[in-house]
Amino acid sequence: MNSAVATAVFGGFMVLTVVLGLLAVRGRGAGGGLTEWSVGGRSLGTVFIWVLMAGESYTSFSYLGAAGWGYNFGAPVLFVLAYMSCGYALGYVVGPMLWAYARRHGLVGITDIVAHRYGRPWLGAAVALLATVCLLPYIQLQITGMGVVVSTISYGAISLDWAYFLGFAVTTGFVVVSGLRGSAWVSVLKDVLVIGTLGFLVVYVPLHYFDGYGPFLDRIVAEKPQWLTFPGHASGGLGQLWFATTTLVNSLTVVIFPTTVAGCLGARNAEALRRNAMYLPFYNVLLFVPMLLGMAALFVVPGLTGADSNLALFRLVVDSLPAWAVGLIGAAAALSSIVPMAVFMLVIGTMWGRSVLGAMPRLAARQKLWSQLVVVAAGAVALLLTYTAPDTLVRLSLISYEGMAQLVPMLLLGLVWRRLTLHAAVSGLVAGFALVCVLVFGGHDPVWGMNAGIVGLAVNTAVALAVTWLGPRERDERPDAEVLALDDEFPQGGGTVRHAPVSSPAS
Repeated sequence: MNSAVATAVFGGFMVLTVVLGLLAVRGRGAGGGLTEWSVGGRSLGTVFIWVLMAGESYTSFSYLGAAGWGYNFGAPVLFVLAYMSCGYALGYVVGPMLWAYARRHGLVGITDIVAHRYGRPWLGAAVALLATVCLLPYIQLQITGMGVVVSTISYGAISLDWAYFLGFAVTTGFVVVSGLRGSAWVSVLKDVLVIGTLGFLVVYVPLHYFDGYGPFLDRIVAEKPQWLTFPGHASGGLGQLWFATTTLVNSLTVVIFPTTVAGCLGARNAEALRRNAMYLPFYNVLLFVPMLLGMAALFVVPGLTGADSNLALFRLVVDSLPAWAVGLIGAAAALSSIVPMAVFMLVIGTMWGRSVLGAMPRLAARQKLWSQLVVVAAGAVALLLTYTAPDTLVRLSLISYEGMAQLVPMLLLGLVWRRLTLHAAVSGLVAGFALVCVLVFGGHDPVWGMNAGIVGLAVNTAVALAVTWLGPRERDERPDAEVLALDDEFPQGGGTVRHAPVSSPAS
């Protein structure tokens, strides 16, 4: 009976998810182009941008990984709050800059921006390949996370294999049709469930198991003090230096992450992005809940090891709540997998449809179609590897964030500093990415107590600057307004673009 009730509640919300995704494009016609599909026609307001980008910060990691880190290590998990808050502060400046640059030149993604800045279509294709390698593990992570959640909240009635397929099918079903706009609509439903369920759990769990927060926190201090200080419990050296360097490199990376950029480019205007950057940190307060509940599970379900520790929060839920509540919380957690997975798949599709397949003259006229086909292909590859070789993508996930960080100089420095040459940007990227791979796969992350990504980024930047000053000089005859992200203003309803003064091409 518990299984039937929880599964029915969960199934109802999955049907509602697909319906919302399809309704998102009602009245806009099936013939909308790539811009409408991939960035919502650049027409999303503050609310939709907020819930869409909050969806990227609240993934299956929030319910599983954050609770698991809290259960296993304690204090080091706070790096998530730190880097996201710092990233939103950077996004206040970077988001409008990328939005203005992309709108001025008709660009729809990070690969487009890089290819246009350096005037090399092949560079966009190369970045698409690199970004795909770094993003595929996140799709697999969301598929796996949703599978674990669904199997757990159904009391084992739905197997992991069917749960994996369900996540893939639901996500692919609406994102192929409705694109970014559908993801934004589904994010509204997800946020209502997430805020409601976590708001309930943060009150219920301490009262039910500990008679309140006072006794709960007193017990942690008395029995588990190492969970409250760095480097945490058995974390392998995740101390203060690791915390600071991880916060720095991740906050830089999150503002140029392809999914973040997709959200930025979907905004109606730059002001919506600035307001969004101010409001998003409030959403991060919710991340304290799974972290605290993970530590609460230390006393309720002790002895969880390995992957089972990621189920710490759900063991509390299944153990004490009625089946309908379990189904509701499971739906919130599943949507926290579906929304970011949809954006990851959409971004990979857009990159390949625009910068790889769409860059071929014979295929350029069908960029949206190729993008939609790649969405299905990317999801299918991640699903297949989840079934057959899950460790392949798990190992790649080790370099996902540190690897994407190596695009920061090429993208951000290149958009504000004209002298950064193509040779310099590519040399820095190759040097930084290679070093990150050596350190991470060689078991040297952290290195000297620091995040390997920040070490790679430092080498990346140094190489890029050295090649710029000492390497071949490249002359780009285009004016600054064509190359750099200048201080432009786009009125909400269109109109004249105001450019900063344009200096000579040699400047």
